[in-house]
Amino acid sequence: MKIQINDTVRDMTAEEIAAQEKDAIESLPIVKRMQRDELLSASDVHALADRITDEWRVYRQALRDLPAQSGFPDVALPTPPS
Repeated sequence: MKIQINDTVRDMTAEEIAAQEKDAIESLPIVKRMQRDELLSASDVHALADRITDEWRVYRQALRDLPAQSGFPDVALPTPPS
């Protein structure tokens, strides 16, 4: 794997590759939470008191409970109601 610093391109060291992989793994919970937050925001329109259905209420609760699931962040996102 190559890395570019300014105008210099060189091969990455094993330590640099390991550090990059560690950073990527550590950021997975953050990425999954960001996806969850975007889905919650997108479903806000369905959460209005006069529009919310039981299906949307369950979906939104499942999104909020996502980080507490066993295996997080390697969990499936819930499917929104149609």
